[in-house]
Amino acid sequence: METIESIKEFGGWLNRYRHRSQVCNCEMTFSVYLPPLAQTEKAPAVYWLSGLTCTDDNFRVKAGAQRYAAELGLALIIPDTSPRGPDVPDVPERYDLGQGAGFYVNATQSPWSKNYQMYDYVTRELPALVEAELPIIPGRRAISGHSMGGHGALICALKEPGRYQSVSAFAPICHPMACGWGQGCFKAYLGDDREAWAAYDAARLIEEGAAPIPLLIDQGTADEFLAQQLHPASLERVCAIRQFPFTLRWQEGYDHSYHFIATFIGEHLAYHADNLRETRSAETAAKPAAR
Repeated sequence: METIESIKEFGGWLNRYRHRSQVCNCEMTFSVYLPPLAQTEKAPAVYWLSGLTCTDDNFRVKAGAQRYAAELGLALIIPDTSPRGPDVPDVPERYDLGQGAGFYVNATQSPWSKNYQMYDYVTRELPALVEAELPIIPGRRAISGHSMGGHGALICALKEPGRYQSVSAFAPICHPMACGWGQGCFKAYLGDDREAWAAYDAARLIEEGAAPIPLLIDQGTADEFLAQQLHPASLERVCAIRQFPFTLRWQEGYDHSYHFIATFIGEHLAYHADNLRETRSAETAAKPAAR
């Protein structure tokens, strides 16, 4: 793992790294914010998954999250949205397929399957790497994201019971099987089998009995993609039927941009910090007393 940038912010360090990914079969870049706490002890981590066209740079520059993370003692782990490089398949004329649009699935179809294994990268390879190399508490994880990344956060938490202590999302793609963005990527990466698609669809995962984990979603009422791409009502409906713990906060007048994320990111990080603290307290209480 090579450090390619290190910037001091709010008493902590915003670092950027490059490494050779075994699952994505290419060089991958990611960013990490280490709060001041991490200079003396290990910190819990919030993983942030970004949306279509983004890299790891968008969130760290635009969201204003580092100030809150510093105050709350949280590390931020910010992966890229896809594999990249001259040998990685791409469709340059499209923003919603290929590089910048990994959709957080494990592709099974050629030519994508050689590199586009973003689900395993986010849930397995990257956590193992940062927990081994950085002052991050193993297993103390929360996950969040925006748009395509909100979809990614939801499916990672729903498909991996116990791996994340909490999950939240900003304007996520809640039912990708029912929208153009999801259908286009699923068909390319996963083929024509809609049951394979369902394994990466938050609404379908809950409908089919995913283990409960509290979901927090913020959705702007002025979001230009709300009607055609996001479908929060579909998720709300299946959560009600399944009695799944779900909080959907409609934010009046907010759009799909990072202005929206920056407004509420502090509340989301505080939500994750509370859940991560509860997990630590429960773990401490469960330990046998020293003799």
